[in-house]
Amino acid sequence: MAKTNRAYDLAYYGDDFTGSTDVLDVLVRAGIPTVLLLTEPTPGLLDRFPDVRAVGVAGMSRSKPPAWMAKELPPLFEKLRDLGAPFVHYKVCSTFDSAPTVGSIGRAIDCGLAVFKNRCVPLVVGAPALKRYTVFGNLFATVGDTTYRIDRHPTMARHPVTPMDEGDLRLHLAKQTQHRVGLVDILAIANGSGAARLEAECGHGAEIVLLDVMDAASLREVGRLLATTAEPMQFLAGSSGIEYALTAYWESIGRVTRRQTMSAPRAVNPLLVVSGSCSPVTSGQIAAARAQGFETIALDPNRLLDAPAAEQVRVAEAAAGALESGHSVVVHSTEQPDPAAIGALRARAGANGAEILNEAIGTALGGVARRAREGQRIERVVIAGGDTSGVVARTMGLTALTMVAPTVPGAPLCRATADGPALDGIEVVFKGGQIGGPDYFIGMRDGAA
Repeated sequence: MAKTNRAYDLAYYGDDFTGSTDVLDVLVRAGIPTVLLLTEPTPGLLDRFPDVRAVGVAGMSRSKPPAWMAKELPPLFEKLRDLGAPFVHYKVCSTFDSAPTVGSIGRAIDCGLAVFKNRCVPLVVGAPALKRYTVFGNLFATVGDTTYRIDRHPTMARHPVTPMDEGDLRLHLAKQTQHRVGLVDILAIANGSGAARLEAECGHGAEIVLLDVMDAASLREVGRLLATTAEPMQFLAGSSGIEYALTAYWESIGRVTRRQTMSAPRAVNPLLVVSGSCSPVTSGQIAAARAQGFETIALDPNRLLDAPAAEQVRVAEAAAGALESGHSVVVHSTEQPDPAAIGALRARAGANGAEILNEAIGTALGGVARRAREGQRIERVVIAGGDTSGVVARTMGLTALTMVAPTVPGAPLCRATADGPALDGIEVVFKGGQIGGPDYFIGMRDGAA
């Protein structure tokens, strides 16, 4: 794709769809008009959004093996590079869950280094708005009122595919790449020596450098470092902490003006929720929704492996019947996640079992959502679960998202552009497993922000 004449502030690739909308949320709240593409950027598609200053591409690399990344990511990175933005961000989940064999952040950075030729790649993971913090290279995440080092986190330490068994992100990443990982720690960030430390780490051979973030002050300082490096570093990696940091710095110098008010989501009834999430947080949201009148329908993954068409029809018809009766609906692949049962299912699916199962679940859930829009004309769907969300969107035929309203940080309400008139204009929320309180689905029905 030829370079564009438009002046973009930033471009990014998200490793899953839920995380990609997290960045959309941060940028739009900061006053930067943004479009999130759900397919490759093309001049024709970008021409539909002439006023945006940032462009994202939602991907699925979080659930893919390194061989897939080596084939698919470099051409996409080249397209994003050719947009001409000063920063191109490879966006990962703020819990950093990844492994050498699936969702390898290290392999993705390897691909970025080959395309962008950075001297080194700044890595930012801390995002205080999401209750994620990096201190002396270690990642911490808050659940309720308790903050855990990520390898002791009650969910992420036991993730069924990418368990976080190491809190030091340098050591975790070293299992995925041969590039040396350095650190600008929280003391250097706080005392003003971060720029010198970053230069020293790069000078000593570090090709990836983690920058600690613990609070608003360190976040803004990291944004300043990213924006004012003596040698431009176009390719960045990390969570939405990248955008939180850059926009905090840009706001401090008057380059952007944060949007002070945004309309809350309006009420819709019925609401459809489709969930491929294995998170206990989502489980609690499903239970709370049921208690408030939602009808819950379980998708059977075993039947999905044995007779996918029949299982897809069964759940789609059950959801359609409930929606026609005026009931809001949650269709879910699991309500009480059991790591052993999930592991057995993936083993039963065979080689690449996790990817096969994600594809099957996402296709079924996407079919439910598409049929509900075409048949019952639902106005809004909430899609929960990072690993399956991309397949859901592809099955629905969605091609781009723009933000309509905030809900909670990381999960904005969006309006979709689609490849057919029936789906075009539907409101969509992509919600990560760890996002939102117990009443999140109820609020998305009733209009509570």
